[in-house]
Amino acid sequence: MAYSGLRALRTTVEDVLARAGMGDRGSNHATPRDADRAAASSREAAAVHARPVASLKQRSQSPEHASANRAMFERIAPTYDVLNRLMTLGIDRRWRTRAVASLVRDAQTLGREFGPVLDLCAGTMDLSKMLEAALPHDAITACDFSATMLERGKAKVSRTRVVVGDALALPFGDGEFGAVICGFGVRNLADLRKGMREVRRVLRPNGVFVTLELFAPTHARTRALHAAALRQALPWLGTWVARDRDAYAYLAESMHGFVTLHEYQQMLREEGFEALLAEELTLGVASIVRATAAPLAGRTTAEPSQVKTSDSTAVTS
Repeated sequence: MAYSGLRALRTTVEDVLARAGMGDRGSNHATPRDADRAAASSREAAAVHARPVASLKQRSQSPEHASANRAMFERIAPTYDVLNRLMTLGIDRRWRTRAVASLVRDAQTLGREFGPVLDLCAGTMDLSKMLEAALPHDAITACDFSATMLERGKAKVSRTRVVVGDALALPFGDGEFGAVICGFGVRNLADLRKGMREVRRVLRPNGVFVTLELFAPTHARTRALHAAALRQALPWLGTWVARDRDAYAYLAESMHGFVTLHEYQQMLREEGFEALLAEELTLGVASIVRATAAPLAGRTTAEPSQVKTSDSTAVTS
């Protein structure tokens, strides 16, 4: 049974790779892509790189986590979208659609535009693409610490401002955005509370923060699914598709090392968010959390302040 399941999964992987133009993995004929992969593998083997820390509680003792995490996403950027589709069987697109719909409902309830919207930890900008379609009158900004990830996604968007920046020191002014959305990003932050404070800082009073994330599982059925499908299959897929088992082993382990949905909501309350709503998706594998930013003490206007500058920030066109 296990063997037949693995064989079926391998067949699915090969089919998806073929449709993605990544060639026959079993072919004996070398291709330019094969040569590129071989060269990349050689460079990675020669390089000594730290691995990100999967457990959120242990990251405070590992100052290398942030740089290791950035380096990991730079490495896996070329195959990131393909792996997302494979490891979720395409369901991640539905999850993102639901998250954007949660944001749009707030705009419709208000009966007006949000103002600028920030796609935080934007990666290859799947959410930014959806935001452009769903909020045609609002300015969209995509921010991520990986320039390579953003570059891979630039063809998906047409009017989104693209910014390379750190989620723990956002290169934006106080109250600059009417809404922030973050898909599968907060789980990787070196300091989750600091990330929450930065989101609250750049949000206008009563601005909306929507999180789409894979929280630590609490339901027995979800824990079983994580163990079977993610902790075992994901590293294998990473090896097969991206030639990077460590990266995808970390991504699987980070779900178990993260906070639960309840713990995340409690942290948001403690960091100045209110009106929290949560929605579990696909047997609790993923969840959407919606919150609003309580006004910061001393902030008397919803108008954005002057934009902070950072030596590590770049805006790409």
